[in-house]
Amino acid sequence: MRKKLGGLLTVVMVGLLAACGQTGTNEAGYISGDGRTQEIPVADRGEPVELTGETLEGKPFDLADTRGKVTVLNVWWTGCAPCRKEMPMLQAAYEELGDEVAFVGLNTRDASAAQGLAFERHYGVEYPSVYSPDGAAVLALKGSLAPRAIPATAILDTDGRVAALIRGEIPSARTLDELISTAGESA
Repeated sequence: MRKKLGGLLTVVMVGLLAACGQTGTNEAGYISGDGRTQEIPVADRGEPVELTGETLEGKPFDLADTRGKVTVLNVWWTGCAPCRKEMPMLQAAYEELGDEVAFVGLNTRDASAAQGLAFERHYGVEYPSVYSPDGAAVLALKGSLAPRAIPATAILDTDGRVAALIRGEIPSARTLDELISTAGESA
């Protein structure tokens, strides 16, 4: 009986460890996404995302100012390893696309804006990030992204509607480019 329980416990522990590896749950209470990419058909996109707040620098921000451009919204925080990994790719895309595409970070969970600013300086991030430690900025996406999934990226079409989602780390620069291109063509 003891041997059977030991074997069962081993199977349960291996299953739990595998599940943790898939979800990315850590002691900080965030869940990294599973990396799924989803494109949303034009007819199913719903209303434009309404988001206002303050940037990490304390400046007012209104997402409506990006209308007319495809917009990349990336949810991140400094304690997120996948966020650190994808940030150079996002900055490179921002530099490459220039004024054609708007990029906006949604900094969640950091205890202070100073933490987020230090992170951005480290990675050379030049686009604005809305500081939203309470997660309210993510809720503006109206359920499109799991509010606790970090990182997560929403690609908005030129009308400000969610055209694509990436739940988790952006798989590749090519994936990001394709989603941006598709969102721009189909609005």
